[in-house]
Amino acid sequence: MFREAVARRYGQALFDLAERHEIVDRLERELTEIAETLEGSRELRRVLEHPQVAGEEKKRLLQRLFGGTSSRITMNFLMLVIDRRREMFLKDIIKEYLRLVDAARNIADVQVSSAVELTPEEKEQLVGNLARATGRQVRARYTVDPELIGGVVVRIGNRVIDGSVRSKLRALRERLVAGPA
Repeated sequence: MFREAVARRYGQALFDLAERHEIVDRLERELTEIAETLEGSRELRRVLEHPQVAGEEKKRLLQRLFGGTSSRITMNFLMLVIDRRREMFLKDIIKEYLRLVDAARNIADVQVSSAVELTPEEKEQLVGNLARATGRQVRARYTVDPELIGGVVVRIGNRVIDGSVRSKLRALRERLVAGPA
């Protein structure tokens, strides 16, 4: 809960600042690069999140890594995160910023799980249907989960649309166990 509140507060503040300075796209690129670097380096995450590593040392490290490619606003933001001892939330803050960018662009991130790999035509049709249903552009990520037996499970934010054979079989089993109504 606290992690989400911190991410929302900092992410929203950074997004508001980026909008005010009209650099939303630039910050999106810079923060994506930072997030990818954090994701790819366990050692970097360990140093940044370690409570006994001095804040000034963390700042120097970030300056060396990102100072040459990141804007002054991004670097000031990173320094603020270190000053406020919120570095363990950095990935979450970046994720929240990127979510706000997508919301402003009317883009919905959708996770689609299917029992088998969907064909390009099926993906196109599904994205089209989801775009019409949500009224948003849809950016879909696909995974294959053979345990679904058939059908698809779609996750849009906190909403789940379960059209899998597995869920239909589970519902049938529950009705049979409950007996006649």
